[in-house]
Amino acid sequence: MCPIIQNQHIRMKPSITDALLDELLKNYSQPGGLLGPDGLLTELKKRLINRVLDSELTTHLGYDKHQSPPGGSSEGTPNARNGHSAKTLRSDDGKIAIKVPRDRNGDFEPTLVPKHQREFDGFDECIVSLYSRGLGVREIQQHLLEIYKVEVSTALITNATAAVIEEVNIWQNRSLDPVYPIVYFDAIIVKIRHEGKVGNRAIYLALAINLEGKKEVLGMWSSENEGARFWLGVATELKNRGLQDIFICCVDGLSGFGPALEAVYPQCRVQRCIVHQLRNSLKYVNWKERKAIAADLKTIYSAPTEKAARAALEAFRATHDARHPAIGRSWEAHWHELTPFFNFPPEIRRIIYTTNAVESLNSSFRKISRHRNLFPSVDSLFKLFYLSLKNISSKWTLTVPNWPRALSYFAIEFEDRMPNHHQ
Repeated sequence: MCPIIQNQHIRMKPSITDALLDELLKNYSQPGGLLGPDGLLTELKKRLINRVLDSELTTHLGYDKHQSPPGGSSEGTPNARNGHSAKTLRSDDGKIAIKVPRDRNGDFEPTLVPKHQREFDGFDECIVSLYSRGLGVREIQQHLLEIYKVEVSTALITNATAAVIEEVNIWQNRSLDPVYPIVYFDAIIVKIRHEGKVGNRAIYLALAINLEGKKEVLGMWSSENEGARFWLGVATELKNRGLQDIFICCVDGLSGFGPALEAVYPQCRVQRCIVHQLRNSLKYVNWKERKAIAADLKTIYSAPTEKAARAALEAFRATHDARHPAIGRSWEAHWHELTPFFNFPPEIRRIIYTTNAVESLNSSFRKISRHRNLFPSVDSLFKLFYLSLKNISSKWTLTVPNWPRALSYFAIEFEDRMPNHHQ
């Protein structure tokens, strides 16, 4: 909405008659005369802004032009008008040259166009919106030049997005629900300049499904090296923000995650991603054998019970250990983290045996950042991911089909840990 209408100090009831429109458009012949930087609408906006600013000064002084100040000379030298200052605004229609009235005492503060403001019509919001969709500084500059005929500096774009980092910090430290049934952890690797050095850095995400069955990103963290100490810090932070219990954590085999999680959430069940385990297994197999090996591995994770899955693993090893011993050993070594999903009904199994939910989010982040070969700082990346997340999450709906049935199962399985109002 135009700031003129939003301004609470200015109450105008528009009255545009046909006669007025006829007068305004009497010389109209083509769209160029109406739209664009030199069009009629831009001129009207400029004159309206000037008129409103003059009206604001009149309200500030308490008397109109050519009138005597209230109180007369007994009040001392009254404040008065003191000419105008030229100012150029960047707006949706290009540049607008306006005249800002001044007062003699220098204490007039315009409301419509505050001091130091150079943008009008949501210009900063436009920059932030473009930034959130992955456009770099040069791309934003080019877009604004092509669409609005306005040249903007790198500093202006940086300043327009600078306030976002404060919003990120508030979001990152917000209070969390006491219980989340399912939380997924995953990472995306990006190239960042950090402490004067350029290198790959992991950005970790925690994506939860709350008790209403909706997705919610709990936070983002950055680290050069993951490990038990790093994950202990993440888990402790989540607990300090109010998250007291997690029923199931879904991971892709993150190093050191299990021990750290157990230290903070000892009752949580850790489910290693079956899809990741399958991919890692097939790395040891040439392409001619992959189809057959994948089919035999499917008999393990598609078994109806853990007991049946164990029998399928033993059959797999008896068949393939001679040529591919590493596959069977890997499944055996991680068995306790690969099998928790067998304890749940199909509607829950489908959403916990893989980390696809958070990988889908990371895929969106990769698309947004694909043109960024290097981020100048961790803050710049967090700004982009946070703004992008706002766009992505606005389209999220109910995550899990038949969520009430899944929630009913959780209420029975974790009866003593389920909040009372969800039992």
